[in-house]
Amino acid sequence: MTDRTLPDPILGSRFVEALRLAVDLHSRQARKGSGVPYLGHLLGVCGLVIDAGGSEDEAIAALLHDAVEDQGGVATLDRIRTQFGSSVAAIVEACSDTDALPKPPWRARKEAYVEHLRTAPTSVLRVSLADKLNNLRAIVRDYGEIGEALWARFNPHADHVWYYGSLLEVFEERFPVPMTTELRETYDRLLQLMNTVEPAV
Repeated sequence: MTDRTLPDPILGSRFVEALRLAVDLHSRQARKGSGVPYLGHLLGVCGLVIDAGGSEDEAIAALLHDAVEDQGGVATLDRIRTQFGSSVAAIVEACSDTDALPKPPWRARKEAYVEHLRTAPTSVLRVSLADKLNNLRAIVRDYGEIGEALWARFNPHADHVWYYGSLLEVFEERFPVPMTTELRETYDRLLQLMNTVEPAV
């Protein structure tokens, strides 16, 4: 006997098309400071969204969440809207902290992104949370392997402690789901590894 309350598990031709586009856009891209294919991040975020019960639109947006920021700006957003519809495009746009080149200063972009999440819809929160959890997992893993040398790839560690702490404040208030709990645990693990006395937000 099947449970009719469960969502349809089928990801259809739109998802397959989005996967092809993600490969086309990101196949030559690596994660910052490493030779790891960037597609691993996109697939990881998509997997988290799917496992959390996200819709097909959210799964597609997860695959393409960095396309605007990293691979073409407004023109890429227009392509996503044409191919996958306004719902997917809206999530992707909301998960992008800029479509400008060169990018505005890092701190200003991140402050604006955190503020925007305070009123963002659930679909955006789910995709954004999956993105941040996947990123923070990678930071913790790499910090465990190479220590302080990790920060040569990024902004100073204090900026990242602030950023993920600020994100946690929003997610814990607006979207207290198991992924948020894991984000908190991963953040606390990073603080432990860094032997920092900075309090969690």
